[in-house]
Amino acid sequence: MLGLGAAGVGVALAGGQAFAAAGAVPQRQAELRWSEPGKVWLRGVRLHHSTVLQSFAFDERNRLIYALQVIPSGRRLPGESRTYSHDERVRSGDLCLNRLAMDGTRLDHMYLKGFGHGTTVAVERAPSGGTALWTEWDAKPSSGYGRGVCRFRYTAGKVLTGNSAGLDTFRPQPGSINNNAALDTAHGHLLLRYRRSGLPRYALYDLDRFTARDFRPLADFPQPGAESGLPFQGMALHGAYAYQLLGSAYGPGNPREGGGNTRLFRIGMPDGRYVSERLDRTDPGLGRREPEGLAVRAGRNGGLYMGFAHGPAGGRRLSLYRKTL
Repeated sequence: MLGLGAAGVGVALAGGQAFAAAGAVPQRQAELRWSEPGKVWLRGVRLHHSTVLQSFAFDERNRLIYALQVIPSGRRLPGESRTYSHDERVRSGDLCLNRLAMDGTRLDHMYLKGFGHGTTVAVERAPSGGTALWTEWDAKPSSGYGRGVCRFRYTAGKVLTGNSAGLDTFRPQPGSINNNAALDTAHGHLLLRYRRSGLPRYALYDLDRFTARDFRPLADFPQPGAESGLPFQGMALHGAYAYQLLGSAYGPGNPREGGGNTRLFRIGMPDGRYVSERLDRTDPGLGRREPEGLAVRAGRNGGLYMGFAHGPAGGRRLSLYRKTL
């Protein structure tokens, strides 16, 4: 057990009060700001491997960025007896977790074996100063998607497996897959995305209760936009709203000339009754542009940050863009 505790202040009642106005339509000015194309913040960053970015998160206290990617074929990790293909890595849920400086400089990395697809990563900060990361966990062998979520401390060069010491594991929706978590530690909430019987849903939890393994949600509702069939590419939680990213890479059916099919959603919390959706035109000229990851920052550089993977196979890069909230 990490013993972090939640960094936020919410409990069940307080959480409900915080979301009292979630169903209200935002002011027009706010609508226009978040729907504008994002402004480049980091461009052309190379991760440890040549595979695409899956998700990213900010550690504001320590001025760090964490980024997940699938391990490519031809890379043998400590303790492995053979080389795995890229498809085998994906189905196994093997991930590389990169640690970067805020300017995009690569610092170091570690590996997560059998954790999942890497669709989200989140940072939890404790009042004592400790930091933990949250990802999906316990990949289903046939798909590579996590059946639960976990938290752990980052250790450069380490290889974590699903039963490693020091790993806090949570299975809030038994029998589900595609488990991903987003945190709003300022308000003490955790948003879980999961899939059951083929249908994706969101469940909102009080973070303190969740880490105590009280999995009674504050709300549970179907994922908006799932009917589009677009790949799910990330989510973030901030105050009275969740943000969701859908879309695919340029290719047949999604030509670069059309500007892409990336769609950004703003979802009212706690029950998802309010939904605003936009076709996002951030930097449409990127080669092989694919949306990958969302995160919210507070303070001087506050805003909603979107990630895009781009570039040729074997030379993939990531770029991050900021939207005003």
